[in-house]
Amino acid sequence: MAAGDEYGGTLEGASVLVIDDEPGMRHFLTKILEPRVKRVAQAASPAEATKLLDEAHFDVVVLDNVMPGKTGLEWVVEQRRKGFYADTVLITAYADLETAIAALRAGVSDFVLKPFRANQILGAVSRTLDRKNLRRDNTLLRRELQGGAAVQMLGKSEALSKVRGMLNRLAPVPTPVLFTGASGTGKELAARQLHQMSDRADHPFVAVNCAAITPDRIVPELFGAVEGNETLQPGLFLLADGGTLFLDEVAQMPEQLQAALLRVLEDQRIRPEGAEREIPLNLRFLFATNADLPKAVEEGRFRADLYHRMNVVEVAMPPLKDRSDDIVELAAMFMQQFSTALGMSALRLDAETLLKLRRYDWPGNVRELRNLIERSVILGSLPEAFAGHGTVDGPRAIEDLELVTQRHMLHILDLSGGNRAEAARRLGVSRKTVDRKLAAWAAEGLDIDAL
Repeated sequence: MAAGDEYGGTLEGASVLVIDDEPGMRHFLTKILEPRVKRVAQAASPAEATKLLDEAHFDVVVLDNVMPGKTGLEWVVEQRRKGFYADTVLITAYADLETAIAALRAGVSDFVLKPFRANQILGAVSRTLDRKNLRRDNTLLRRELQGGAAVQMLGKSEALSKVRGMLNRLAPVPTPVLFTGASGTGKELAARQLHQMSDRADHPFVAVNCAAITPDRIVPELFGAVEGNETLQPGLFLLADGGTLFLDEVAQMPEQLQAALLRVLEDQRIRPEGAEREIPLNLRFLFATNADLPKAVEEGRFRADLYHRMNVVEVAMPPLKDRSDDIVELAAMFMQQFSTALGMSALRLDAETLLKLRRYDWPGNVRELRNLIERSVILGSLPEAFAGHGTVDGPRAIEDLELVTQRHMLHILDLSGGNRAEAARRLGVSRKTVDRKLAAWAAEGLDIDAL
């Protein structure tokens, strides 16, 4: 296996800063790294390196320890106070205990002893990136587990197809998107799907509930902080770098965060708490709200300039009652999901139950349906309002054409207030067809008088 093949998958996409006062060593390191990473920059001195860090973010810094005027370790300690986020590989000819202790205190990730070979540098940078990504992934995974697992955006209704069409158009571009809609309509799921469809899919998707962040925790939680040991603890902005940041419940965003977020959107830079340097970001921002933001702007509760920055493209998520064709599919998927996750038996979804689920209005939207199924699996039975006693269940109850027609026709009849002529008009059939179908279903035991 070639060296490039061995390390390419790990290094691909990384940005590296090489710092060494010797031109020959800088060029040698650049020649090793350049074919395998996304970007390599060179600095001939600590001062030059500081200027480069002020302009761009680097994932890894490879630096020589012995340089005129200031050692590499002294420079790292100085940069930590300013807000230094990159991991460091130190090149040194002296591996004494004192240097090792100082390097650990400074937060150096790896050593390479002189003289060295190309594969030693590549191995050190690769290990450093692996550890860096592992720390980030562990932090984000803990947040995901605390917030609960997300499910896929499921359904084939016309309303949801329109949303998918919009996501397809938005996926290739970095434009901010504002997801609107009632609580429980799946705004975060749509945002996750948009992220997965984009070229950022291999990078983090970080969801933040703006209403859950207390004002005194806004800066360290989102922007990060340089702590007492002069080490930068990254916030969610940095943990999401390269990927997508999803800000939910933006209408409840504290005024302090509104002002700070506006600047981040304008500059794509952040300054962690206690840091002297602003750090460049590469983020796509997605937002969501179930509130009337224009009204909040009009009443002075939300900044107009921030609203216009966020609302470049709006994706309105339909309520479940407007995508009723998806209810049966969602109910079956939730039943399977929760019976597996909870280790409990799945409940029968017979034709009668599916009809009742389809005809219910679902004011709590998909979240209400999901909660109903989860609660029913735990309790071992469906609520009486949704209980069924039919003999047809399983795939046949879901897919049988006559039952699909029954659920659809009765749903349209509900929407028409029981007016059969209006229902026939909406369905594109004759009134006689509606009467004939209802009579046949009544003969099979359906309570037509309850319509």
